[in-house]
Amino acid sequence: MSSRSRSRASSAARITDEQIGDLVSKLQALLPEARLRSNDRVPSARVLQETCSYIRSLHREVDDLSERLAELLAAADVSTAQAAVIRGLLM
Repeated sequence: MSSRSRSRASSAARITDEQIGDLVSKLQALLPEARLRSNDRVPSARVLQETCSYIRSLHREVDDLSERLAELLAAADVSTAQAAVIRGLLM
């Protein structure tokens, strides 16, 4: 493949500023705090920072819930119907 062909192929694969803006807008719509101010223009870097923070908070929440569930299962009577249902959901 000639360098000219490679150049055309790589430029065709590049994403446009408009596409980036559209993707950032879609990402912003997924953030809980961003939904309240969806009409405001927020810099892409800010949206990405908020997204990372939100993902970290979700991860912490999952970890906390996992710990709580493990404690509940450890404390629950293994023969109870409730424990059986919980175990069934986890399998």
